[in-house]
Amino acid sequence: MFKENNRVVDLGNELPPRHMKDEPHISYEADPDEYYTLIMIDPDAPRRKNPIQKEWQAWLVVNIPGSRVKDGETLTEYIPPCPVNFTGFHRFVFLVYQQPNRLDFNEPYKSNTDVTNRINFSTKRFARKYGLGDPIAGNFFQAEYDESVPECLRKAMFPGK
Repeated sequence: MFKENNRVVDLGNELPPRHMKDEPHISYEADPDEYYTLIMIDPDAPRRKNPIQKEWQAWLVVNIPGSRVKDGETLTEYIPPCPVNFTGFHRFVFLVYQQPNRLDFNEPYKSNTDVTNRINFSTKRFARKYGLGDPIAGNFFQAEYDESVPECLRKAMFPGK
């Protein structure tokens, strides 16, 4: 289950970006003695009909002990859905992988102000590189432009202004 502001992500339901401003609460069945990876992507960047920037990496947390996402190592800070106007609905996909053990990830850290280095991410390549296998959990929602997007983009692209 993936939820924010009492709204539950449910296999493609529509959620407005204004309700996804903060990191969502993520829950999944997990062995407390194992480690997990959480990936959130937008496979429809910049638009579903021509996703030349797919996958856009929205969030990446690794070495999560059990289902305690807050205790994992954040490699890519969460940026909420910010689909640009006139690009239609974007899918935002959450995938959880069980790791073979605690891993050393050789990936650059991406802050919540780093938007350009998130394009053309490959979940498949990342999972293969670290021996993650297939996801053990997944879900997605759809979002399109709303009145919160300009502020979201401003914060991500021009922090402190």
